[in-house]
Amino acid sequence: MSSNNYIEQKKNTHLYFRVGDNKYAVNTDNVLEIMKLPELDYPQKLPNNILGLLKYNNFVINVIDLRFYLNTEVPSYTTNNELLIIKTDETIFGVIADSVLGILPFDASQIDAIPFADNKTIVESLYKYNQETIFLINIYAIENLLKQHDAEARNVDILSLFPQDEASKSIMKKRTLELANKSRLKLATGELHAKNKYISFNLSDDSYCIELSLVKEVLKDTTITRVPGTPDFIEGIMNLRGDYITVLNLKKFLSLPEGKTFDKNPVIIVKCNELKLALLIDKINELFEFQESENAEASDGYYSQELIYNGTLFTVLNVEKITSDKRIIVTDM
Repeated sequence: MSSNNYIEQKKNTHLYFRVGDNKYAVNTDNVLEIMKLPELDYPQKLPNNILGLLKYNNFVINVIDLRFYLNTEVPSYTTNNELLIIKTDETIFGVIADSVLGILPFDASQIDAIPFADNKTIVESLYKYNQETIFLINIYAIENLLKQHDAEARNVDILSLFPQDEASKSIMKKRTLELANKSRLKLATGELHAKNKYISFNLSDDSYCIELSLVKEVLKDTTITRVPGTPDFIEGIMNLRGDYITVLNLKKFLSLPEGKTFDKNPVIIVKCNELKLALLIDKINELFEFQESENAEASDGYYSQELIYNGTLFTVLNVEKITSDKRIIVTDM
């Protein structure tokens, strides 16, 4: 796939994240999973700018940091760093990020190509969002760099970048073991390309998730305007680039305990049954891929099924049922 074709994809959903002082994005179609940083393997002889290796679903993948390729300073990592598992047509690799910021639809008409970019340039275009610049990553350029097997000496002690205290090392090792246990449940490598992706979140202390195919956008903090005379589970409306969207308080709508309160208003914007709706949640967690059992029973209630991922029980919301509920009052603004 050429870099030009990559830029020309229209209105695809992108995951954007922070690395250092900058924000970057990749198409969600190329993101297999997001996880907290696990323990890596560090062979003595690694190609230049590869931080380590990770066994992921019966593959051994390279883990990189964009800063090595962009010649910027690489700070020490912590257990709060996140790892994006990226796939191309031929390769799977990991990218370390400081934090994942959300999911956004990118309009190709708003993407500006960088004039001097070529098929070796990993930042090939930029996108303006809320007066900020998000740099789009050409994952195929990274793929080509990983194939070069450049074994030059590195001027950074890679091991020193990772936490050395026993508590942090224990946390990261536990994450690697959980990943290995999950990998043993995979029956075939082809499952890596399944479309069963979910975005997970919390309502109070319980874990839920939604099929990623129904998600149009994820925002970590939203300004909500309350509307008098609406049901109590209608939190209000939000203005999303001139489009007014109803905000549904999921805990109230599902009659769940209020539990703890949060200062910010994270929302997941979904579209189903021709209705776009913002779901108010407590905390956005991770993106993951899960191969469903062929025997999984569908439900016509608000919850479609339950699944266990990395030892956590998730309740899958039935977005189609929620968006078709007659109690939801949507008024054209």
